[in-house]
Amino acid sequence: MNHKYNNITSIENLLFCWQEFLYGKKKRKDVAEFLLHFSDNILALHEELKNKTYKHDGYQAFKINDPKPRDIHKASIKDRLIHHIVYNALYPYFDKKFIFDSYSCRFGKGTHKAINRFRKFGRKVSKNNTKTCLVLKCDIKKFFANIDHTILKNFLDENIKNQHILRLLYEIIDSFNTKNKIDVGLPLGNLTSQIFVNIYMNKFDNFMKRELKIKFYIRYADDFVIFSQDRSFLLELVFKINIFLLENLKLNLNPNKIFIKTLYSGVDFLGWVNFPTHRILRTTTKSRMFRNLEKKFSKEMSASYLGMLSHGNTYKISKKINFTPPNQSLGKVRPKR
Repeated sequence: MNHKYNNITSIENLLFCWQEFLYGKKKRKDVAEFLLHFSDNILALHEELKNKTYKHDGYQAFKINDPKPRDIHKASIKDRLIHHIVYNALYPYFDKKFIFDSYSCRFGKGTHKAINRFRKFGRKVSKNNTKTCLVLKCDIKKFFANIDHTILKNFLDENIKNQHILRLLYEIIDSFNTKNKIDVGLPLGNLTSQIFVNIYMNKFDNFMKRELKIKFYIRYADDFVIFSQDRSFLLELVFKINIFLLENLKLNLNPNKIFIKTLYSGVDFLGWVNFPTHRILRTTTKSRMFRNLEKKFSKEMSASYLGMLSHGNTYKISKKINFTPPNQSLGKVRPKR
């Protein structure tokens, strides 16, 4: 990576990244407070970066249900601006190194592209639904909480030679540790965590594609699926995968989330239950959507959900949302004919 530290941390780049960061956030309290003394704050931050004295502050911790409970750690405005600067510098270089079928937190990728790729792979392996297609689905146990700082830093060292940039990256990485663990864990909520985990898992992706020669493989964050007609082959893969993750990345598969299912019976992946000819919304996702609409129905929320539903076979659900007036229970509304 050929970036120069002084270019990344220049006043011009700080202001450019601030404009990107600010989009849609002007009304937030912490942003408004930062803006009250904007010039002083930016100049002070630039001085810290220039003098190599920048130190990352702590995090504000809170919990969300999305749909399962998650611990989110929110950084200060100053630090989130630094995250934005770092992300902009790292992404163009590292994204070129990632495999095609890695879909999390990448421009032009995402969940919808991933489930469309899922459908394409299902058709290929099943020979247009004339053969039995098996899908191995795996999940990594406590993914973000178990990212090893030393391993991540080594991956960065292999690609970045500028020691000042590395020091800045190390400062961000070391700003967070999983409870009762030292030099382990990345915070959910950091923009930099998105690029760091993709860099971290790129070694695994290449192991799958280059060494094991797995052609039909899709990964989204810590969820991944592999397609085959051979159950024995998939069972052997589970052992090889777990050994590689443990020895090279200090990660483990979640034993409760390893499944081998036929595509015909439906495979739950990224919020959708995928079948050979169609996909339907996961029951828990559908229930959560209806609860949210009942609590706070709005045209904007309704339009957002309808956009999501357009990617699956959801005609009846979409009609139910379309004909639901505010403050009326979704559970009692039937689609008009």
